[in-house]
Amino acid sequence: MNTPITDAPSYALLNRQLEALLDTRDWLTNSAQLCAFMFQQVPALNWAGLYLQREPALLSLGPFQGKPACHPIPFSKGVCGAAASQQQTQRVDDVNALATHIACDADSRAELVVPIVQNGVLWGVLDLDSPEQGRFSDEDQAGVEALVATFIAATDLPDFLR
Repeated sequence: MNTPITDAPSYALLNRQLEALLDTRDWLTNSAQLCAFMFQQVPALNWAGLYLQREPALLSLGPFQGKPACHPIPFSKGVCGAAASQQQTQRVDDVNALATHIACDADSRAELVVPIVQNGVLWGVLDLDSPEQGRFSDEDQAGVEALVATFIAATDLPDFLR
């Protein structure tokens, strides 16, 4: 296992920066900003993006940063599917040890997926991938969950869910 990142980002500072960045209620603009912000500010990522629930039990690729990605993802597959179906954050230290993992990028080793639930409605997940096994800590999980909460508070529910 790789050594954890010692200079983890200040998630409190990142939260304040994200609040300032999300200056519209538009879900698409804010989604694109969130993904670009996460990819730039969180160390050791090789992918940051959203998967959206546009059909029951199925995630569709949304805004992202990184290599081209898998599409679609059923709720029964992968870390994203588990986060969506259980509506709980999934943190995986070694994706290769997970039988249901979907290998979109062979370089990915660790994954953190946070469900996006607004007013009781799941509308997607934020997916972060890293080439470093064991990359995500408890602090990272709590920090990213707080960033997703900030995103939800600043963003209107997408039209496709109304």
